[in-house]
Amino acid sequence: MKSILKNRLFDILPYQLENFPRNDALNDKKAGKWRSFSSQEVYDIVEKVSLGLLKLGYGSEDKFAIISYNCAEWEFIDLGILQIGAADVPLYPNMNEANYKYIFNDSQVKLVFVENKELYQKVKNVLPECPSIEDVYSFEEIEGVKHWSELTRLAEDSLKDKLNEIKDSVTQEDLATIIYTSGTTGVPKGVMLTHFNILSDCLMVEAVMPHNEHDRIISFLPLCHIFERTAVYFYMMVGAAVYFAESIDKIGENIKEVKPNYFTTVPRVIEKIFDKIMATGRELKGVKKTIFGWSLKVANRYNPKGENSAFYNFKLNIARKLVFTKWQQALGGEVKGIISGAAVLQPRLGRIFTAAGIPIVSGYGLTETSPVLTCNRFGKGENYIGTVGLPIPGVEIRIADNGEILAKGPNVTKGYFNLPKETQKAFDDEGWFHTGDVGEWVEGKFLKITDRLKEVFKTSGGKYVAPQPIENKMKESFFIDNIMVIGEMRRFVAAIVVPDFEFIKQWCKKKCVDFQSKEELINSKILKDRIWQDIQKYNKRFDHIEQIKKFVLVSDVWSVETGELTPTLKLKRRVIKEKYKDLIEEIYSGENNKLTNY
Repeated sequence: MKSILKNRLFDILPYQLENFPRNDALNDKKAGKWRSFSSQEVYDIVEKVSLGLLKLGYGSEDKFAIISYNCAEWEFIDLGILQIGAADVPLYPNMNEANYKYIFNDSQVKLVFVENKELYQKVKNVLPECPSIEDVYSFEEIEGVKHWSELTRLAEDSLKDKLNEIKDSVTQEDLATIIYTSGTTGVPKGVMLTHFNILSDCLMVEAVMPHNEHDRIISFLPLCHIFERTAVYFYMMVGAAVYFAESIDKIGENIKEVKPNYFTTVPRVIEKIFDKIMATGRELKGVKKTIFGWSLKVANRYNPKGENSAFYNFKLNIARKLVFTKWQQALGGEVKGIISGAAVLQPRLGRIFTAAGIPIVSGYGLTETSPVLTCNRFGKGENYIGTVGLPIPGVEIRIADNGEILAKGPNVTKGYFNLPKETQKAFDDEGWFHTGDVGEWVEGKFLKITDRLKEVFKTSGGKYVAPQPIENKMKESFFIDNIMVIGEMRRFVAAIVVPDFEFIKQWCKKKCVDFQSKEELINSKILKDRIWQDIQKYNKRFDHIEQIKKFVLVSDVWSVETGELTPTLKLKRRVIKEKYKDLIEEIYSGENNKLTNY
């Protein structure tokens, strides 16, 4: 008989140990070799981390920062902190030093845990301006810096009774973490999440998502983001083995090694996987290329709810045997499903991958909701491609008169740290949390996200335009890597386009077109005309006022590191507008010869 899971996040550890003990509970790859930690080892290490913190005199009022890419140590420190009733503050490794300084001071961080020398240096640079920080520990060996294992060596058996008393005193309503939203505008806000905010989300997801203790999971989205963090807690809770990928660059290699059954991802990663598949397909010759193209057409006609005819399924089975089994093998050969979140997935990609026997279900939520509010399921009739699914049990969703999505549930934050006015603004008088997203119901039960409330803009003619659906459709062009639609208080809609230079390089070879630089390429009339051809094709899907009338190509590739994308790969519109403000003015004055003006 299974023991009962209590309502604190650290209760997941004894729950797994008693019900699903395994030798590979947590795994990561260091120096080219996989390390595995059993359920017992994870439990014991976390206990020692807690005891070490108690030995140093830390307690429930303290805050601790974690700055690291995914690894086993991240979980050891996280859970060790939670067991003493304290809260952690996870930060993105690629944040700038100014954000580190702001967050350290706002949350009054006492200790900082960093992964490597590079991150330590960033923290060291701001230490003189962060008086609350008492020490820094590292996960990797760094000369002159305390190693995290020193905490475990401080553990004393005499403190075990005290630790147990503290654990017993921690309630489900106690603060577990403060997550500073990367956001697309303004200063980061610290979202306060309790133990039960996050754990309730795990329990509600457990009721609708398939799982068993034999599953293997690969984790590569940042653990400092609530989507992946909650996902990993969930995997541990249901007894699955968690494997942390080495880096974003080695996901493909690690997936083949781990052969995962499930993983969480963001749409941008799916887009990149699809681009690689298409690049391989374009290199095929003769009959193989014909079969590849036919299979894609079949997959793209997959019914959004999987309600296909017998004849269609006959053709799809042929396509799977001839083509799509190779896609499955590239993802390890044992993937049962992929969960996509953090942004809207192109419906075309959802159709094609699901038809290929690699089901992708989209979900929706925010940092403030721990995060899952709705999700599609893997069951028949419960996945409506193009939507973000049904509300999970225990969550209420309502659409306001202006289209904004409102939410209630045990997973919703209590508010923003040190920002009572922002907290008050986020909730209405009836207790509904205002998400800032715009949505609608499909068939009265599946939620569809149409845009961000703040991203919907009005043209100078008074017409409203939602940029996200336009951008998603335009990115179906092989020539477009990224795009931002603009036009607020302007006469017409336009776009800033980042070309897919890798694809275009191959396209130029086939067309016998030679370019010496990206600058020369983006000024090419041949390329602009070809991209305009695709834009015209996709423009037909939208009302006249929503159609792109002009666009400009830029040579920069947008990324998290260069500042145009959030860590979950969404557009930072404010940053992009500022970066290209002169170009934007020229778009509407028509004075720049880089512009395509039709």
